[in-house]
Amino acid sequence: MSQEERNELARALAKIDLPHPMMDPRLARRREVGLLVMMGCCLVLAGWIAILMVNLPTHFTARHWRGAWVGLDVAELAGFAATAWASWFQRQVVIFFMIFTGTLLIADAWFDVALDYGTPDFTMSLISALVAELPLAFLLYLGARRLVRITVEAVMRLEGIQAPVPPLWRVPLFADGLEEALPARFRSRGGSLSQPRPASRHK
Repeated sequence: MSQEERNELARALAKIDLPHPMMDPRLARRREVGLLVMMGCCLVLAGWIAILMVNLPTHFTARHWRGAWVGLDVAELAGFAATAWASWFQRQVVIFFMIFTGTLLIADAWFDVALDYGTPDFTMSLISALVAELPLAFLLYLGARRLVRITVEAVMRLEGIQAPVPPLWRVPLFADGLEEALPARFRSRGGSLSQPRPASRHK
């Protein structure tokens, strides 16, 4: 069998052995419920933001200030430690930990800069955000994106798809309809995916 025929056979077997997960009625129902919850959260949060903008005071003395900041730093420490553990043992959960830790760093930078605005500590908070917290968050997000792309590429190769990994915003969640996410030159007739043949030297 040629390479193209083997790729086609691999894709056909994958479709038989691995049906689309959303064919399970329970998963489809959970997806619908999840979408409704997310849309509801967006509406409620938008209204809550409007209420806060109108009613929150510009100055407020907070209790448990030390506990709030120490707790945030403890969460960041836990995130870095979990990321290191998952990376050392090469576990997929490292992607979740990287996004989790990066989000905490962005939150830390935001609150440092916002709460210190107009005070002598503002300059140091801004430098800390620009030099440490935000770059670290960016590196964590970049690493998570790279790992997701490597995982998608591995799945594509297992299914016999010889093409560059498309942008993640175009990759279907369960790789169903992946061909539509690929550039036109990588789509073959009949719905099969294969590496494009080199152009002939003879016109």
